[in-house]
Amino acid sequence: METIASFEVDHTVLQPGIYLSRVDHGVTTYDIRVTVPNRDFLPNPAMHTIEHLFAVHARNGELGDKIIYFGPMGCRTGFYLLTVNASHEEVLGLIRETFSFIASYEGQIPGTSEKECGNYREHDLASAKEIASRYGAVIRNWTPEQLRY
Repeated sequence: METIASFEVDHTVLQPGIYLSRVDHGVTTYDIRVTVPNRDFLPNPAMHTIEHLFAVHARNGELGDKIIYFGPMGCRTGFYLLTVNASHEEVLGLIRETFSFIASYEGQIPGTSEKECGNYREHDLASAKEIASRYGAVIRNWTPEQLRY
């Protein structure tokens, strides 16, 4: 079995940031690395809340029609964002703006009724806001040149 590209990334040196993971068939995958791998992990309730807020906010924004998918990594160290026909600058702006939105969000978390969500009870807005604020400081000045692992 061939090794996939993401398993070739050296996770012993990877730091929080935004990385270009791959481009396949016109779809660009960004690695939104929020924590240091094998050291820190996102708690499920906060990660779930970030997922809901990011997905709803991003899909309702200017790049909404260019968002293919946003979701958590199985290792709980970040998220994947898949886009089409969006420049790196546009995506970096979207990520920065959306994490800022999450850091200051007040109100009901979208999509958290039993009918709308498969695990509607497991959310933590306070922790999501704190994580988003901390991560926002890391990526505040992230540039397209920094997208490489």
